Amino acid sequence: MRACRSGSAAVVLACLSVGVLAGRAAAQDERRATLLDPRHPEWTRPSPPVWYARFETSQGTFVVECVRERAPNGSDRFYNLIRLGYYEDVRFHRVRSDIVQWGLHGDPAVNAAWVASPFIDDPPQGSNVAGTFAFARDTVPGTASTQIYINLTDNTRNDREPFAIFGRVLEGMDVLKRLHAGYGDRSGSGVRQRRQGEIIAGGNAYLDLEFPLLDRLIRARIIDTPGGGT
Repeated sequence: MRACRSGSAAVVLACLSVGVLAGRAAAQDERRATLLDPRHPEWTRPSPPVWYARFETSQGTFVVECVRERAPNGSDRFYNLIRLGYYEDVRFHRVRSDIVQWGLHGDPAVNAAWVASPFIDDPPQGSNVAGTFAFARDTVPGTASTQIYINLTDNTRNDREPFAIFGRVLEGMDVLKRLHAGYGDRSGSGVRQRRQGEIIAGGNAYLDLEFPLLDRLIRARIIDTPGGGT
């Protein structure tokens, strides 16, 4: 440190660069530790009554609106998954003409932590019309965790199921409809089909090898207003 303080401008800049890199590495380590610990208190922060998020994908950007009163537990979980970076560099593992689904992490260790960390079910409500979304879940109660599905078409036949619709797409339905749908259910299927074990165990490495055309969710961010920034 003394050499940094008394050295030339080049030495000082080099020291600053080392400090910045060390800070970034520490932040990344802390973030991964949080992702690996679903019981960390950061995951319990309540979402705002109405909030918005922007998703950057390999096909473009879409924006969603969420309303907490419709599904408080789901809204809080989704808000914190976005806020703490869970959805960075994940794959849209299930894309069909009527539905888009994602939420399995690229890191198998993170998957192992979250697959056993469901939240308490919200009462079912809303209708599965085009543009709406909810957490995917098994027929067994208490199995929703990290996976979200968005209706690309009116799927009201699913209204008899106990889904709690709490959000809708405000911008970018055209982006969602451009996501690669060639694999259909073969690349991951839904929670209820119980055929996601290879993704959970292999993460992005497995999906990129076996289903290389899947589109990517690059990052997600909470934003102040639909057309605004973070």
